[in-house]
Amino acid sequence: MAAAVGERIPEATLVKATADGPQPVSTSEFFRGRTIALFAVPGAFTPTCSARHLPGFLDHADALRAKGIDEIACVSVNDAFVMAAWARAAGVGDRVTMLADGNGTFTEAMGLVLDASGFGMGKRSQRYSLVARDGVITHLFVEEGGQFQVSSAEHMLAQL
Repeated sequence: MAAAVGERIPEATLVKATADGPQPVSTSEFFRGRTIALFAVPGAFTPTCSARHLPGFLDHADALRAKGIDEIACVSVNDAFVMAAWARAAGVGDRVTMLADGNGTFTEAMGLVLDASGFGMGKRSQRYSLVARDGVITHLFVEEGGQFQVSSAEHMLAQL
């Protein structure tokens, strides 16, 4: 069953690439006591994710923070090294925290798995965005297959 507004972010361990190597990130700790804007993409370096989704959150990071967002994070079913390389290539800096869900555990717990086997990509995340306050989902925007509208930074800003 897919996550819903009013529900708590599921407990999972994501991975963040740091200068000291991959570091585990507990979702309960990451979301605790803060307002987080999280967006999920099917894959790092993929066309829509690289050309529109990530750039939108980079471009609107300051506006989102002005609306009360403490941190912006991107999650994908990729490993931490791929997420770090994508962050470098996109010039992310400290505007977006890149989180790897290498085994898709978080994505499965969210109930938002996309079977992209037909494209040779295996199980990935559906494209979505959400806002969570102290670990509770207050806004959730899940795209229909192949679409990119409601999960955008622009749409999120309009809803806050």
